Amino acid sequence: MKDVFLESHNIKNQFNGFGQFNYHLINGLYNAQIEDFKITLNAKNTTPLKDKYGNYFNYKTYKSLSRKPLFRIKKKYDVWHSLNQNIKVEPFFNIPYVLTIHDVNFVDEVSNDMDHKVNLRFKEKLKRSNAITYISEFAKQSTHKYFDVPNIPEYVIYNGNPISKLQTDFKAVTPVTQRPFLFFIGGLTARKNPHTLVQMLEHLPDFDLVLAGSKKDDYTTNVLETAIAKTNTKSQIHILGKISSTEKHYYYKHCEALVFPSLLEGFGLPPIEAMSYGKPVFLSNLTSLPEIGGKDAFYWDNFDSKYMANVLIEGLHKYETNKDFYINAYQNRAKSFNWDTAALHYADVYRSLF
Repeated sequence: MKDVFLESHNIKNQFNGFGQFNYHLINGLYNAQIEDFKITLNAKNTTPLKDKYGNYFNYKTYKSLSRKPLFRIKKKYDVWHSLNQNIKVEPFFNIPYVLTIHDVNFVDEVSNDMDHKVNLRFKEKLKRSNAITYISEFAKQSTHKYFDVPNIPEYVIYNGNPISKLQTDFKAVTPVTQRPFLFFIGGLTARKNPHTLVQMLEHLPDFDLVLAGSKKDDYTTNVLETAIAKTNTKSQIHILGKISSTEKHYYYKHCEALVFPSLLEGFGLPPIEAMSYGKPVFLSNLTSLPEIGGKDAFYWDNFDSKYMANVLIEGLHKYETNKDFYINAYQNRAKSFNWDTAALHYADVYRSLF
């Protein structure tokens, strides 16, 4: 039987996008109950995977040494799937290889010198590939913009919506505010651009702002907190850091809107998660967000604080005056992003290389 290897060691960190991608794709492949080939998962701790999935998958214990060329995995799998563009673990032999590209943001965030080691490593992954999957049309377009992509099959396979069931039990959640609030979730970093929400809030005295997400760099202290001090919005803003799944569901369900002014998104899960609850979403019109948000989301064309506030007020008015339409449209769009469907598409890509 054919054996497909998933380089899935990022599943260990399900607080970030790559970890979530690994988890949901693996779960979708399990739900597919594939019988014509076997899948091997590479993970540092295989015990919870074995407990959940039993012998449906094969398992290999990830070792960091396998990132070194001399210690690469030498088994000749029928297909190797690199689940994101940043993975340093590669097969020792030249075997059929699928590369999933989430974004090429490293060109903007690390270096636009095509001879920089990060870009060179990515070029090697492209050369090794026999098929490429992208999580959005934007990810595909930006890859072609900066790199010479080999003439091989390419596929856009959208991520699924991880919210399959709306939550109703929030007894364990202690809300940080009783006032109407806007919700942002994502890394509190420059690329996510949340300080513009703080500046916008100065023109929205009737709203609070709840910011959830990890603090990965000095942005929080150097930019975000400076914006709060300058706008005198401290009493309206609640910075939560990482939150639990139940807390996330609570804030989606009870917010007035999701606000997401991100500058760089290969896909962007928060908009479709918020749409699951029928909530209005306000997004930047950059990168993949119009593609994911669709025609019924509301968009900012720039980040002038007064303009952003006006777009929000006008959008909320439209939503409230035609609420049934928007709730139905948002929830239908959220349902259109399905992990089980995505997993079946990935399985077809694997089969194309047997």
